[in-house]
Amino acid sequence: MKITALLGSLSLAATLAATPAATLAAHEGVQAAEPQPAAAEFATDVPGISEAMLSADFWIARLGDDRTRMTPEQIRDFNAASFARGEPLNDLDNYPAQLERARVLALIDGTSRLPQAARYYADGRRVPDKDLQALQASLARDAVPAEVAVRWGLVVQRASMRGFPSATPIYKAPDDLDLDRLQETGVFPGQRVALLHESADHQWWFAVNYHYAAWVPKSAIAVGERAQIQSWLAQPRRLVVTGAQVETNFNPEDPRSSRVQLDMGVSLPLLSARDVGFSVHGQNPYASHIVSLPVRDADGRLEFAPTLIARGRDTRVGPLAYRPSQVLRQAFKFLGERYGWGHDYDARDCTGFVGDVYKSFGFLMPRNSGQQGHGKYAPTQFFSDGDAAARATALQRLRVGDLIYIPGHVMMYIGSIAGEPYVIHDVTGLSYFKGDGSYYHGTLSGVSVTPLLPLQLNRDKRYIDRIYAIKTIN
Repeated sequence: MKITALLGSLSLAATLAATPAATLAAHEGVQAAEPQPAAAEFATDVPGISEAMLSADFWIARLGDDRTRMTPEQIRDFNAASFARGEPLNDLDNYPAQLERARVLALIDGTSRLPQAARYYADGRRVPDKDLQALQASLARDAVPAEVAVRWGLVVQRASMRGFPSATPIYKAPDDLDLDRLQETGVFPGQRVALLHESADHQWWFAVNYHYAAWVPKSAIAVGERAQIQSWLAQPRRLVVTGAQVETNFNPEDPRSSRVQLDMGVSLPLLSARDVGFSVHGQNPYASHIVSLPVRDADGRLEFAPTLIARGRDTRVGPLAYRPSQVLRQAFKFLGERYGWGHDYDARDCTGFVGDVYKSFGFLMPRNSGQQGHGKYAPTQFFSDGDAAARATALQRLRVGDLIYIPGHVMMYIGSIAGEPYVIHDVTGLSYFKGDGSYYHGTLSGVSVTPLLPLQLNRDKRYIDRIYAIKTIN
């Protein structure tokens, strides 16, 4: 290029850079971008919160130590130690091939208990005794044989584990429709389950997963051989879902593998295009990950289907590095999600939230807050009612990711501001005393960032007065 032409090009570039956007757009024959309206003013009834605090980056910037805390091998050893200690976890690797009738009935009766108080349907009608008796009959307890041969399956779609084999919700009060009393927890694609019994209508399994035992719809389970399932689970090269939720790619050929919802922590074996070819359900797989997805055949038997997950989705090949910044990023991916008791609403509750965050690193935790808080699956400080000074000292020594337990609830510590600890938690209510001394009660009903110290359980009890355990996962 001649120097005069180069200077001309630079002169034109300078002219264009100084030209107003609307004039340049008109010159190029395109429409100018509309000016963006100012963002709405941030307002909240949560004390001590600014909009900046609702970003993981705000808290990550305050970290003093972001070293990796445990390797994947150490996390596997951590889980093995939890199983060996007899925590409320089910070691499915070593689960018996047969169970006595009495043990199976004890598991069923431990979950499927008829209420002693009144219950209501969503339309406000009281659940009549005949309906409760029908629930009891649906258990088919008399059909449990003297020796139960354990069958095995993999979950093929997100589903609820229920207290009884019924999808109909029932509630404690006609106006309390956020807590279905039959909802226990959720199961997710790729989870292994031991199958112990069928409901009277043969539409439900009584199933045991790694941390619960309850009823699961058969449509969510593919039945397979134990060795087949163990081999699939043992495949080392895996894709881990690191987003709150992702979906498999749409495909028009196999609805079993199309747009399957995968929640944080789901782990699936990776396949190669060299093995499955360069067209998967009519799509070239090079821009996607190919995974081995468990699906059901026409008879409910287990098959594995090569399935695509776009590389743009929030996933990772191999486990996440377990360090504080990653814990914060994972937790904040759920921020604002509505509270869902027992993983209801396609969401989570307080223990479901922390369990799913830590599951994305490979940790397996007990399901319920009492089981988590009182268990010894992690280094724990326990407190009694008179330990106010010990609690105050412990709150000053918290590490990001520590779990704080009060009766019926768990919170995750994310950092401190001017010595005041802040937490992220999946929580329903919001109560505190205002600066003028008046008592405020509102609602959160979702994954929320809050300061810890102002929170009240009621007018007489603060959250911090009821802390009975603090756990550090390391």
